[in-house]
Amino acid sequence: MGSLMVIAVIRGGMYSLMAAGLSLVFGVMNVANFAHGELYMTGTYFAYFAFVTFGLNPILSILIAAAAGFVIGAVVEKALFSPLRARSGSNWLMNTFLMTLGLSLILKNGVKLIWGNTYRGITSYYPGVFRIGGLAIADDRLVAFAIALIVITAMMLFLSYSKFGRAIRASSMDPTGASLVGINLRTIYVATFGLSCAFTAMSGAALLTLTPAYPDNGTTALYASWVVLILVGMGNVGGSIVGGIIVGVLESLCIQYLGAAWQNVFTLSIVIVLLLIKPNGLFGKKGVKSAVE
Repeated sequence: MGSLMVIAVIRGGMYSLMAAGLSLVFGVMNVANFAHGELYMTGTYFAYFAFVTFGLNPILSILIAAAAGFVIGAVVEKALFSPLRARSGSNWLMNTFLMTLGLSLILKNGVKLIWGNTYRGITSYYPGVFRIGGLAIADDRLVAFAIALIVITAMMLFLSYSKFGRAIRASSMDPTGASLVGINLRTIYVATFGLSCAFTAMSGAALLTLTPAYPDNGTTALYASWVVLILVGMGNVGGSIVGGIIVGVLESLCIQYLGAAWQNVFTLSIVIVLLLIKPNGLFGKKGVKSAVE
């Protein structure tokens, strides 16, 4: 049971990293990003080409994928969401859903057009294995788990203690009030969506050894991220660590005792029961749009 729990926690850390970007952008911008999976996919491609084609070291490859994700996010915000925000009014949430759905199709089919459906993966970033008693854990998984903890913790500290982070929190709570006290909402939204995409691309890059780069590899990331987001409460960045671990434990227990075919059914059933008891999620508050604050 001990080894099962260790594997479950590491799996949960990977889910936390996937969900962090989605949680941030929903909490601050109220954007239901259904292109999340495709942004994860772009991270796997950037990391693959950096690591395999250019021979860069693993950490640098992952950082390049994150930087590319930030640039993509900033461009998408400026080119698509900013004009949409000026025209949407009360239909903002539905319009962003349709926009991101269309963006996901463009990204997925664009990758298919350029690189085809070929799988591009690697066996490992780091070939070593870490042993705890009789349990062997691949170094790649430990690195991915460490990246998840470091990135999410750093983001929570940034949001809580930096001047720009507090401006992001203020914008998520009251955009009009934030604007009145001199906060540039356009800059906040560009930075927020850029950071969200950077997190997502970084998670794809960190998990390249498990999910090779191919056009449809973001579907699992999208589903897992939404499950974590709904479980902990919409927009709760810090809670994504706990939510990811909970989902990882549930899936690992299901695989161990019921079989892999039941993992999604089991996990979603638990989430449905929980939401019947706590509709706002584990850490959500009634009447609060975002738990970023």
